[in-house]
Amino acid sequence: MVHRHLVDVHVVLVRDRRVLLSRRRDTDSRFDGRWHLPSGKVDAGESVLAAAARETEEEIGVRVEQADLRHVHTVHVTAPGLEPRLGLFFEVTRWSGEPVNREPDKCSALTWFPLAALPADLIDYPAAGLRGYLSGTSLTLTGWPPAPASTTRPPERGR
Repeated sequence: MVHRHLVDVHVVLVRDRRVLLSRRRDTDSRFDGRWHLPSGKVDAGESVLAAAARETEEEIGVRVEQADLRHVHTVHVTAPGLEPRLGLFFEVTRWSGEPVNREPDKCSALTWFPLAALPADLIDYPAAGLRGYLSGTSLTLTGWPPAPASTTRPPERGR
């Protein structure tokens, strides 16, 4: 396996305190039938904002201006047998068009869920990003060994 990190973008479309999720169609039983955010990989030569806008239009048919994407969380995830990923989560509250399923081979449904009542069968990776988004934290590490405890005192700020 090539040692690299994939970079993914995830789009958190929010309307009336609800978020749009897609139900995955996947040959991998760990993901098939579970909920996910509109997302995808960043292509070579593409910025993360351009990728987020492109993936949103490709998957759900809505146009998002890059300036309307707000970075809200980062997830660094790894799991046995899978390449590590760095996932950047972007909130968007303005777009043009109405969401439709433009990838029926990869998605069986689109549904709006209240942010306070997300489905239990959400894929772990986007679930971690949504939890971080809702709690206002900036970074989640998933699948990595815990960081060692610091034995030194951090420097004081402002001195």
